[in-house]
Amino acid sequence: MTTIRDLRRILGTCRTLAVVGLSPQWHRPSFFAAKYMQAHGYRIVPINPSATEILGERSYASVTAAAEAGEKIDMVDCFRRSADIPPIADEAIAIGAKCLWMQIGVIDPASAAKAHAAGLDVVMDRCVKIEHARLFGGLNWAGVNTGVISARRPQQLFY
Repeated sequence: MTTIRDLRRILGTCRTLAVVGLSPQWHRPSFFAAKYMQAHGYRIVPINPSATEILGERSYASVTAAAEAGEKIDMVDCFRRSADIPPIADEAIAIGAKCLWMQIGVIDPASAAKAHAAGLDVVMDRCVKIEHARLFGGLNWAGVNTGVISARRPQQLFY
């Protein structure tokens, strides 16, 4: 179980995120989350073997390839299926990342335990963008705070 204190510490110290499965298509959740984090001062390292550049950053085929190219990666953020996580977790451990983060719906307890045993913080089944917005006040970004939802009772319209 990751506490709010843990999430704040992780998001406060992990400033370079390798986003595994980052799509170059603007309408994909991985792109939106990475763009949000980039806009909030985080460095994004795209991991997508079929792209050369995403969000103005060079894209790499793997986490290992990024580390070998000199990228200092704090967090490995996984936008991949749960079945794809074990080799990504191994890469995160091998490069000395501080955190393995698995997005909403991505659950792999064995990889989480392995990464945790290697000293990494592990976050599973949570979105980095949502958690950052919730904990650091970014829920108004991209139209979430539109004022449409309110605790006030609606006024009766007198037609």
